[in-house]
Amino acid sequence: VSNLGQRSDLEEAARGQLGALFEAALGAVDPTRCVGPHLPIVMPRGRIVVAGAGKAAAAMAHGVEVEARATGWFERLGGVGITRYGHGVTCERITVAEAAHPVPDEAGLAATERIRRMVEPLGENDLLIYLASGGGSALLTAPADGVSALEKAEINRLLLHCGASIEEVNCVRKHISAIKGGRLAKIAA
Repeated sequence: VSNLGQRSDLEEAARGQLGALFEAALGAVDPTRCVGPHLPIVMPRGRIVVAGAGKAAAAMAHGVEVEARATGWFERLGGVGITRYGHGVTCERITVAEAAHPVPDEAGLAATERIRRMVEPLGENDLLIYLASGGGSALLTAPADGVSALEKAEINRLLLHCGASIEEVNCVRKHISAIKGGRLAKIAA
């Protein structure tokens, strides 16, 4: 009977340690906590605009807002983050848009257009903070000239079902996009 009691105590202690390790691992990758330390220390004189896309974009946007509030530049902040349906987080200054993943939809097209319109007028005194996470290539979607939104969605669907690797899918997405492959940076410049 005493052996059973000892085994139960050991199992309980092991569960507690594993639970603590699990919580520590989650905390280490929590977008809300991870973003702040990587933001610039000195903020620009102009606007601070956040654009982001990916399954963690909303949580990272929230992290930017937490840091902005703590460091005094919250009122100068604005932007748009696109995330997958069901992954939204409430933000005050950054608009969170939910869209389809992995095949783009109208919501993703509209949110991407909002980002494009938001970054076009940026000047040399402004700061663009881009938040990228997994899924961003599917969520940030703007067809290149000569490619319709329906064609782009169908190309994505075909690539996903033919066994193409994610690297191959993203390479094609870049070439049929008006915003990927450095084009968003060029628009912002």
